[in-house]
Amino acid sequence: MPESVAVTGGNGRVGQHVLEHLTAAGYRTVNLSRGKREEDHSDAYVRTDLLDAGEVYGALAKSGPDAVVHLGMSPTPDHTPGYRTYESNVMSSYHVLEAAGELGVDTVALASSFSAIGGGFEPAPITVDYLPIDEDHRLTPSNPYAMGKQALEITADGFARRSADAPDTITSLRLPWVVDDDLARETFVEADRTLAGSRASPHFHTQRNTLYAYVHTTDAVRLVERAVAASFDGHERVWVSAPDTSAETPSAELAAELYPDADYRGPTADDENPYATLIDTTKAERLLDWEPTWSWRQLA
Repeated sequence: MPESVAVTGGNGRVGQHVLEHLTAAGYRTVNLSRGKREEDHSDAYVRTDLLDAGEVYGALAKSGPDAVVHLGMSPTPDHTPGYRTYESNVMSSYHVLEAAGELGVDTVALASSFSAIGGGFEPAPITVDYLPIDEDHRLTPSNPYAMGKQALEITADGFARRSADAPDTITSLRLPWVVDDDLARETFVEADRTLAGSRASPHFHTQRNTLYAYVHTTDAVRLVERAVAASFDGHERVWVSAPDTSAETPSAELAAELYPDADYRGPTADDENPYATLIDTTKAERLLDWEPTWSWRQLA
């Protein structure tokens, strides 16, 4: 079991939650981030340009972690040119995996994204063959952010094929939008989350293109900890989601209205949880012993 974890991008919103959780769980934590320190949860801080291979190697060598959680990438494609966004996702992941492998770090968890499927920031409607989606669903990204997420996963595949100088265990976590109580209350509870309300919202395209998916910070950080403690061999992709959608419309109706060409295999309106997520998270349960528990409906 790892005792020390380096978290890249620990200054970010999700990174701070991860550092707080891992530190409270008894891990020695190190925040590797560009710029000044913006959190007080980690045990140590090393200022690091994650696009500089030498700095990444030096920071990990100095930190001496047993595992790395790589979150330090552009969170959205809105503020940088496309090539910079792509570079942030792909090259930073390459540098982390290469340095970790050469330094004997056994475990790496990478922040992939829902966008890898070809949703999220895509200008066109998402391509969905069946619902709920799982890790076997095809990926059709076209924007730089999403292509970068797919590419970092392919990079991890390559490192996993190496017989030496590579981490033993690599997990790509396909995260949706991560919310805390305040964001969930503002975005879900205080808004009209019916299908009609969603259609009238300026965020309808994004909601539809992310399958109304989200995950709460409490579930996200638990999953990160499980990935840090994992011991399978190679690289695995894992879908992440809350147990339900963010819509106040049954999932079967969402699928019929918004994804009519998809083969729907989810719950009906008469099932125990008619609002069940349109993302299959059973691989995370099987591989990492993780199940999401937090729903925005408990705030309503």
